[in-house]
Amino acid sequence: MELEELKAIVVAALEELKAVDLKVLDVRRIASFTDLMIIASGTSSRHVRALADKVIERCKAAGVRPLGLEGERGAEWILVDLGDIVVHVMSPAMRDYYNLEKLWSAGDQASSSAAV
Repeated sequence: MELEELKAIVVAALEELKAVDLKVLDVRRIASFTDLMIIASGTSSRHVRALADKVIERCKAAGVRPLGLEGERGAEWILVDLGDIVVHVMSPAMRDYYNLEKLWSAGDQASSSAAV
């Protein structure tokens, strides 16, 4: 499956269940383990779990099985590894604390500067 098609499936699944502050980060230049990171928040642990479940359901229906799934027990931060895309569904507190957007965008800026 093409990367853009898989991205569209994941984003649609998250939007359907009203994910909060959805971000898609292209990390191809700074990470070797994935191409895109999709980060979204849920409003409660139940919402976080439902968002991750919807992503998995939609991907399986499209013939893509997750390579890994972490964090579903506590449901404060669930990671769904789809290979070319890693999905992080987080509670607002976890998202604020770990600030993945800043971490990965800082790396992108450093890599962009080094390439100049």
